[in-house]
Amino acid sequence: MVKRILIIEDNFEIREGTAEILELTGDYEVLTAPDGRVGVELATKHRPDIILCDIMMPELDGYCVLYMLSKNEHTADIPFIFLTAKSERADIRKAMEMGADDYLTKPFDDIELLNAIESRLRKREKLSNLFVPKSGLHLSEEEQNYLLQDLVKDARVKVFKKKQLIYESGDSPIFVYYMLKGKVRSFLYYQDGRELSTGIHVNDQFFGYESILLNEGYNDNAAALEDCEIALIPKEKFFELLYNKPIVAGKFIKLLSGNVREKEEQMLGFAYDTVRKRVANALVNVAEKSTGTENAEDVVIRISRDDLAALAGTANETISRMLADFKDEKLITKEGNAIRIFSVEKLKNIRF
Repeated sequence: MVKRILIIEDNFEIREGTAEILELTGDYEVLTAPDGRVGVELATKHRPDIILCDIMMPELDGYCVLYMLSKNEHTADIPFIFLTAKSERADIRKAMEMGADDYLTKPFDDIELLNAIESRLRKREKLSNLFVPKSGLHLSEEEQNYLLQDLVKDARVKVFKKKQLIYESGDSPIFVYYMLKGKVRSFLYYQDGRELSTGIHVNDQFFGYESILLNEGYNDNAAALEDCEIALIPKEKFFELLYNKPIVAGKFIKLLSGNVREKEEQMLGFAYDTVRKRVANALVNVAEKSTGTENAEDVVIRISRDDLAALAGTANETISRMLADFKDEKLITKEGNAIRIFSVEKLKNIRF
């Protein structure tokens, strides 16, 4: 089936040359617009299968075109590829964070152009075949994960160094974060400046979505426990998925409920558990997050005493004393800057 492509480009030679390449394949019907205003009118009237759009144009630039089309329910899901002569990372980043599906840096060759278009059209067709008939109400777990991973795949990836702050309490949320590699801890500050860890986030986990769902500033801080690679998902893309697929929204509501229960249990532990029990629970928490399983045997974890103290809600000196006790009881051993836990189950069963 012939696909309809709209090219919005103010440079006559580039606009006509690109149209000629696409028409020669015999696979595409091509519409062209010399500026952004005409482009928006054509997109609204003809609803093309894909849009190629220059960024720097008079009157209405590419960013404005994308913004206007994304606010129209009839054009919001059309794949959008930016054409730009700019190669600066800031311009590319802005384009992707606004919701563009891809970009081509001019000058581009015929193969680059056709590959980018075909890739986007295949992706759209695959998503349509999988999910549109079900209207997002009855998606299997596999289909939900596919949509979420697709969201991650299109996100910008940023590297955070150990101890680097990711967000601070009170900041307005811009992104939902997805851990590709590493560990992140969330924490609060005591009035005296000490830290209280409220959670640990590991590979293949979303975090930072609570404040976006609640439409409020972050109520804690997040920092890298080690060097991390994190996907930054713009909240607009996140909300778009939740709006179109209500069952995925339900998945995050369940995650949010689980986080609330976990923090409630943590607060109860601080109030009623002994220091020994709190330190044991902190070690168990790190071990289970690191392995992704419960009651594992012979687990090696890497966490500083400061971070362990923040997680257990106690002083650094107390952590040193408790670790020495656990070592004497043959529950753990120290291996350089790592801790080997011989049995997570035994630590979990510590009562006093």
